[in-house]
Amino acid sequence: MDSDMFSGKTPATLDEIRTRVHYALQRHPLCRNVQFEIVSTPRTRRGGNWTISIQRVAPNALWEASEIVADIQDAYELAVAA
Repeated sequence: MDSDMFSGKTPATLDEIRTRVHYALQRHPLCRNVQFEIVSTPRTRRGGNWTISIQRVAPNALWEASEIVADIQDAYELAVAA
C-alpha cells in the first residue's frame, strides 16, 4: 500500500505553495522582506517533493521565516500533474 496516501499533507501546485508561503511571511512583521523561491525536488522515501530556497532574509527574521516555512512544508505536498 502506498504510504503517501496517508501522509496527511494537502496536495498543492507550485503556484499555490508559493502564494501560501508569501502570505504567511507577510503576516509576520520581521519576514515581510524575505525573498524566496519554491523548488520542485525528486520525491524521497520521507515524502518531500519540494523545498524552499530563501534568497534574502534579515538576520533577526531567519528563525521566524524558517519556522513559517517548516509549518507549510509539513502541511503541503506538490500535486501530481494530471
